[in-house]
Amino acid sequence: MARGRKIMSRLKNNGAVATLLAGVMLVATAAATSAIAQDGNQWMRFASGDGSYDAVSTRDFGRRWEKNPPRGYPTLSKDNIAPMKAAIKRYQKIVKNGGWPKIPKAKMRPNYYHPAVALMRKRLIMSGDLSASAGISQNYNYTVEKAVRRFQASNGLTPTGVVDRRTLGALNVSAKARLKQLRVNLRRLTRLSRSASKKRYVMVNVPAAQIEAVEGNRVVSRHSGVVGKASRRTPLLRSSIRELNFNKVWYLPPTVVNKDLIPKGRRMARRGKDVLSKFHIDAYSNGRKLDPKKIKWNSSQPFRLSYRQQPGKDNPLGFMKINFDNRYSVYLHDTPKQSIFGRNFRAASSGCVRVQNIGKLAAWILKYNDGWSRSRIEGFRKSGKTQNVRVKKPVPLYMVYLTAWVTKDGVVQFRRDLYGRDGVGRTASAY
Repeated sequence: MARGRKIMSRLKNNGAVATLLAGVMLVATAAATSAIAQDGNQWMRFASGDGSYDAVSTRDFGRRWEKNPPRGYPTLSKDNIAPMKAAIKRYQKIVKNGGWPKIPKAKMRPNYYHPAVALMRKRLIMSGDLSASAGISQNYNYTVEKAVRRFQASNGLTPTGVVDRRTLGALNVSAKARLKQLRVNLRRLTRLSRSASKKRYVMVNVPAAQIEAVEGNRVVSRHSGVVGKASRRTPLLRSSIRELNFNKVWYLPPTVVNKDLIPKGRRMARRGKDVLSKFHIDAYSNGRKLDPKKIKWNSSQPFRLSYRQQPGKDNPLGFMKINFDNRYSVYLHDTPKQSIFGRNFRAASSGCVRVQNIGKLAAWILKYNDGWSRSRIEGFRKSGKTQNVRVKKPVPLYMVYLTAWVTKDGVVQFRRDLYGRDGVGRTASAY
């Protein structure tokens, strides 16, 4: 700490701090509006009010935040277009003035002193996450911690206040790349907002791994999701939710069979174990159920079979599957592994979308079906009973790709360019 103060003193004597401050004042006025808006945004108010850092409580808070995404403005709302255009103008100024500094790899967390903190302060002031009045120093104080949390939250990262690898990666995406993302996504949002002007719809934003139930231009509920990994992408589409299946038999799709089941079956067979028995999966040939012991995993036979998994605790569909017409054979569904929603990065499926707190979403979808309360829906989780339900009033569904948007309060949101569709290079997807 003493060494850090000595460096800070040298910086002051050299006038370096004054130079840095002069650089940020060009964008500070525009950024201040965003920072103030963020301070007033309910979902960006965090615990730890005394400014102390507690690793355990921060982890617990992070898990709660990830499992209960904050409400806010609908992502596809046409009301977000004007703020997005304003943000583009602000980012144009930032880029014109040389962008923000790259922050070196450093261990930064509350109550630390480090030269990199001064660069990070400048970066956060320019993006509007930190007020210019906070100044530029090497001190990672409570004010900086709140700014880091704001930045993390608006970049889809768990707001811990600690600058980990992912946070540093997001901070170091250049202003030029972010400006291009804003422009690309403005075109997407303008097009999508026209279609999503309906009174009720469900939106899946793939890069954000987030689902919204929207009614009357208001988010009724927001859910964490799990989307397709880069090698098995979740498709972008428009459809309507027409049916819900409770405790459905899972018919394993070809991708899962070829890339997961058979390779695992071969590995387990070499150890004298059976993958089908372990995961309660049945194999069929021309509609006839086979004895798993007679399957020769190292031959071509497994590729000619079909596979099903009965409802139960191991079934990847969980207790519910939400269907909509599409040519990709994808759907929304529950999962027995709820812990996955606590991950910071949730691109882990084979293309379908897992939905956290799916019972709440289902109750809203079945709003016009008589007798379908939340408690009745949750009863299927306990009973294991199988039933298919047609949705009386089909709900429009939009599976979209938005990596940047701005809400009416001026908060700029960025997410990883998960599938590299923005044309800005790897830096926007590698963190």
